[in-house]
Amino acid sequence: MQAPKSIRIVLLWMLLMDMHSSFSQSSMKPFGPGSSVEFTIRNFGIAVKGSLSGLEGTVDFDPQFPGSARFDVTVSSASVQTGIRSRDEHLKKKDYLDAVTYPRIRFRSDGVRTGTRPGHFVVRGQLTIKSTTQIVSIPFMAERSGTGYLLTGNFQINRRDFGVGDASISLSENLTISLRVITR
Repeated sequence: MQAPKSIRIVLLWMLLMDMHSSFSQSSMKPFGPGSSVEFTIRNFGIAVKGSLSGLEGTVDFDPQFPGSARFDVTVSSASVQTGIRSRDEHLKKKDYLDAVTYPRIRFRSDGVRTGTRPGHFVVRGQLTIKSTTQIVSIPFMAERSGTGYLLTGNFQINRRDFGVGDASISLSENLTISLRVITR
């Protein structure tokens, strides 16, 4: 028994759309120059800024098909810089980032959806710092940049949720992470 013509047409259309999605998805890498991972945290009520470098991984993203996008990126925990060398060395130690035992901070997406405005998206995934993995959502904007994209976004985490530092009356538990990722 053969399926009715209308069902065959629908199935063919679905197959072609799936193939188009697979072929249009660009596998890119974060491009170091111009990309940044920065954070801001309050210490004694003053905003302290810092950064992490060594961004690596893969980004499969096409804004026309956000549902099939995949992000798997890492950054070096030993690269932490705040402008004060002694503080940077302290942040690399076991009670904070433990950079010797956990050299990479990783984000792996579970899904991407469109945001509320054109060019805006939200990626949801697993952020792993040290041995702790938490689900986070990162709103971001995507703009075409040469052969890739410029992805920018901000999100907040609680450092204690990841076992980074102890309770402190001077150091905030919450920090904002700002991303600027150029893909190629």
